[in-house]
Amino acid sequence: MSFNPIKSAMHAASSGMNAQSFRMRVVSENLSNADTHGYQRKQISFKNELDRISGQNSVQIKNVTLDRSLGEQLYDPAHPLSDADGYVVMSNVDMMLELADAREAGRSYEANLSTFRQAAQMYSSLIGLLRR
Repeated sequence: MSFNPIKSAMHAASSGMNAQSFRMRVVSENLSNADTHGYQRKQISFKNELDRISGQNSVQIKNVTLDRSLGEQLYDPAHPLSDADGYVVMSNVDMMLELADAREAGRSYEANLSTFRQAAQMYSSLIGLLRR
């Protein structure tokens, strides 16, 4: 099997778009649960994976973990989730951090989309040259 750099670029870009799309879903879930008592923020990490047979690189989800930092503790002894001392643990989601993460995921997605479009345009141009 011969190495095709345009196909490889398109494969890497599409896997990057899939990874950033998943990242955006995790950020959305964090933002949705920002006011949920005791919710722990989810974090995502990626890995670069090389397919030795095709020689193509791709971005994969390495894992999704929970941020173990404690959320703010509010004194509310009447709350049904309060502990024995009357404190309720809030979520540890920082809205500004999540919004920054969402912006970064969006920009990364757009960069991968641009790469994919450029590679597709190269394919199209190559086919046009071969038809002459």
